[in-house]
Amino acid sequence: MTTHPLTGTRVIEVGNYMAGPFCAMQLADLGADVIKVENPDGGDTARDSAPFLDGESSPFMRLNRNKRSIAIDLKAAEGKELFHELVQGADVMVENLRPGTMADLELDYQRLSTLNPGLVYVAASGWGQTGPYSQLAGLDIMAQAMSGLMSITGEPNGNPVKVGVPICDLVCALYGTIGALAALHVRERTGRGQFIDVSLFEAGVSLEVWEAGRYFATGEVPGPLGSAHQAAAPYQAVRAADGYFTVGATTPRNWRSFCDALGHAEWADDGRFQDNPSRHARRDVLIPMIEQVTSRETRGHWVSRLQEAGVPCAEIQTYDQVFNDPQLQARDFFWQGRHSKLGDIEQIGSPIHFSDTPVWQGRAGPGLGEHTSEVLRALGRTDAEISELKAKGVLGGT
Repeated sequence: MTTHPLTGTRVIEVGNYMAGPFCAMQLADLGADVIKVENPDGGDTARDSAPFLDGESSPFMRLNRNKRSIAIDLKAAEGKELFHELVQGADVMVENLRPGTMADLELDYQRLSTLNPGLVYVAASGWGQTGPYSQLAGLDIMAQAMSGLMSITGEPNGNPVKVGVPICDLVCALYGTIGALAALHVRERTGRGQFIDVSLFEAGVSLEVWEAGRYFATGEVPGPLGSAHQAAAPYQAVRAADGYFTVGATTPRNWRSFCDALGHAEWADDGRFQDNPSRHARRDVLIPMIEQVTSRETRGHWVSRLQEAGVPCAEIQTYDQVFNDPQLQARDFFWQGRHSKLGDIEQIGSPIHFSDTPVWQGRAGPGLGEHTSEVLRALGRTDAEISELKAKGVLGGT
């Protein structure tokens, strides 16, 4: 029987849209039994995200893979009782509601930890559980704005641009995953769980290593550089005859090989470009010189030539190319997850490859409350009791 890194671990998710569900998805990929608790009236708002396949949200089915869904009204007394029973048998709880919401429901960490002292509770939010911003609405674009990420993204003197993916949501979720795994490790020694507070805002700021290095050393406020690197050159997208490709010729060896490949070996001995700091400082001179050469041939020509010379480079792929990329295909990165209504659904893989305990590739995101009866039967509820709770509106799903 194949085991996975978190086989035997149970996770309860009260997640909405992105950070909480993406965190719980990582744990599910690692083999945890993730039970997604949703409101019977519509469930996770990500279910409303287009495009739809036979009424089912395509993004939702990717974001919530490998989970089971149970639909419970957590405002109802019977719903709270069922939730307590779920938590008593859980190892990890993940939620990303606005701070204070779970306390209003009387389902916060302080209360739940009395029922289950070993519970690891991950709370993801926009700004953190404390501080002057804690009660503000905190979406990814606000976190990108306040963290400074939007101030360095885009072209110089251009309009504000956010990172194309919801980077603060996603990184916050990954920190939540790291925190959960670390807390489970601590629990092995102490027997006790703990509360983990992660935020979109701090997740964004945590990525700014180069910007912090510049500001704290010189007081200079970094600005947008387009695709260029903060400290090295040439390390950016450069123009070819049919578009752009990327290059990273930053080491002495790669810089000389780059110059040779472009037919300008003399640049490697030009005192203006003798090292990374000097090349970076003179990018306004260097990049036009490079593009005067590269714009004469196609992207494919230059990528092939530079790869032969051992210079790091790549074409800029669109998603139709990415999702059919031969490297990803060769590594079986994409897989088919079974959906109860739609059959096999293409899934993005986990980037973690284990030699002995592989990640789990099970099912696509569940229908709303698809596993309600299954989960409650495991708690000892009879079909008659489940039917009665459904009739009261406490439960939804099947």
